[in-house]
Order: sequence, then C-alpha cells, then structure tokens
Amino acid sequence: MNSGFLLPDIEDDDAGPFWKGTARGELLAQTCADCGHRRMPPRPMCPVCRSLRHKWVPLSGRGTIWSFVVAHPPLLPAYQAVAPYNVITVALDEDPRLRLVGNLLARPDGLINEIDPASIRIGEAVRVVFQQVEDVCLPRWVRG
Repeated sequence: MNSGFLLPDIEDDDAGPFWKGTARGELLAQTCADCGHRRMPPRPMCPVCRSLRHKWVPLSGRGTIWSFVVAHPPLLPAYQAVAPYNVITVALDEDPRLRLVGNLLARPDGLINEIDPASIRIGEAVRVVFQQVEDVCLPRWVRG
C-alpha cells in the first residue's frame, strides 16, 4: 500500500547500505577507508582525501537536537493528514558535524504528531528508534 509519503530509494548505490542497516535496527555512517572521515549523506568520494574507498561503521544512535521545525499545511496530502508535526535535525554524539533529519516521538512506536512542539529544546538528548513505513525503516528519535 502506498502511504503517499515521500520515501528514500533504499536501492540507491551510495545510500543503500545505510537503509539496509536501518532495516536491521542499526544506525551506520559511511566512513572513508583511507582517512577515517565519517560522512552523511553518503556519497562516492571522501570530501577530505578524495578516496573512493569507504566502509560502513555502526554509530551509538545518540545525539542532541540541533534544530527543528514544525510543519503546517499546506502540505502534500499524506503529510497534511498528520500536521502539524515536528521535523528535527540531530547532531550525532560521535561527530556533531554528522546530522540526521527525522521526527521526535513520544515513544518508539509513537506518531510523528504526538509531541507538543513547545516542549522541544535545542540541545536536548535523543536516541534513535526505527519505524517501518512501507518498505523503508526510518530512523526517528525519542528523548533520552
């Protein structure tokens, strides 16, 4: 069933291993095999040393809220049905320059519109949880 949400291509050459990791409940970072630089989003070449060699390294799944917005209509129909909802940017503990975008949830199986946006704080500690949406396991976040 198509939910109407815009979802990533889990077969993408560069990001496919990231999505395979989320399906296993793992948060991974593409890491240069030569200089060790972690990068997100995944891409073919290291921006530091220009190596084309990389590996995927597990992350703790912990970070802090770096920024957030609250989406309000007008939106695409699937999103309008759950608006308003939050979208947070998380700076990961391993490297605050690594940032992921997702939603803050009240609980691991929660909805993206359950959190009162007025309660969200920049710098608040969060940890990753994974939610299945169609054929994609999306990283989302809970406090803690």
